[in-house]
Amino acid sequence: MAEKTLEEMREAVAAIRETMAAAAREAGRDPAEVQLCAACKTRTAETVAASAALPIDVFGENHVQELCANFDAGAYCGKPSHFIGHLQTNKIKKVLGRASLIQSVDSEHLLNAIEKEAAKAGIVQDVLLEVNIGQEESKGGCMPQEVEALARQAMDMSAVRLRGLMAIPPVSAQPGANKPYFAAMRQLFVDIREKMSDNENDIVCLSMGMSGDFEDAIAEGATMVRVGSALFGPRPPMKS
Repeated sequence: MAEKTLEEMREAVAAIRETMAAAAREAGRDPAEVQLCAACKTRTAETVAASAALPIDVFGENHVQELCANFDAGAYCGKPSHFIGHLQTNKIKKVLGRASLIQSVDSEHLLNAIEKEAAKAGIVQDVLLEVNIGQEESKGGCMPQEVEALARQAMDMSAVRLRGLMAIPPVSAQPGANKPYFAAMRQLFVDIREKMSDNENDIVCLSMGMSGDFEDAIAEGATMVRVGSALFGPRPPMKS
């Protein structure tokens, strides 16, 4: 399936931005509080580079090989790139220096591994804790009751900086069905900020909401939404 043309992407981003702004205003929020992360999964470097001229704040990659390829090709055109997929510990070195934020830290094991490799590289790696807010067996993410312990662990590290939380709620075709999950994430986010009051100025990102539900996520407090298909069109198949 062909990827969208630049003009089609321009129209899509304009519509997404308009919807984002309306959702923020409806919730009594400043639209500038919410960033747009373009989820690039399986898009070509040419498509990503073309989209970089549009009002996209951040690029998100689900796969390490695609992050490396697009970053090394200069496809992000100087805009920040985030890693938003499942991260294996043996691929951390490739992500460091390419992803300004790792959004998908979901365990003590992964957190320790990132701390170790970031310290070796002499950098401080920004991270989000991924929360399995629907407590689904098929999904990654720490359980909601584990967030505080992981957050405290991150706060004690010198080569990791906790920036907030991320979640992918259960898939639902029903409009508004994910609002309770988004509301629960907002409460978790507020709780963590309060409990980590010495570092609350660092904890600023609540990444939730995708193409089908980002309006509800913004209504419940998202500071970043991750949009792929609504921006780029249907996802092409992964190359083998």
